[in-house]
Amino acid sequence: QVQLVESGGGLVQLGGSLRLSCAASGNILSIYRMGWYRQAPGKQRELVASITSGGNTNYANSVKGRFTISRDNAQNTVYLQMNGLKPDDTAVYYCNVRHPTAALGNYWGKGTLVTVSL
Repeated sequence: QVQLVESGGGLVQLGGSLRLSCAASGNILSIYRMGWYRQAPGKQRELVASITSGGNTNYANSVKGRFTISRDNAQNTVYLQMNGLKPDDTAVYYCNVRHPTAALGNYWGKGTLVTVSL
């Protein structure tokens, strides 16, 4: 059984910073891709950033240059450093951990709310 626990969300003003963490417990192998998605009210869930076991990263265009994803394989933890936050970044952020073959394992956290005020 795999469990993902996110933390670090909250309320921040325009231009502020937050750091999200996601700790994975259970049978997580270092080969799993780890990532963050977000879902704003009335919108579909979208990929924010992901990182492979080899450290290759991928970012949504809207967050490039502002957000940084990293992982600690020894701790089975993935982080999302968010700088220069904007009201459009307001959403529930979900951690995702996925086997390279998704059918072999694809897990989601319960989400953490990030609210950016003017």
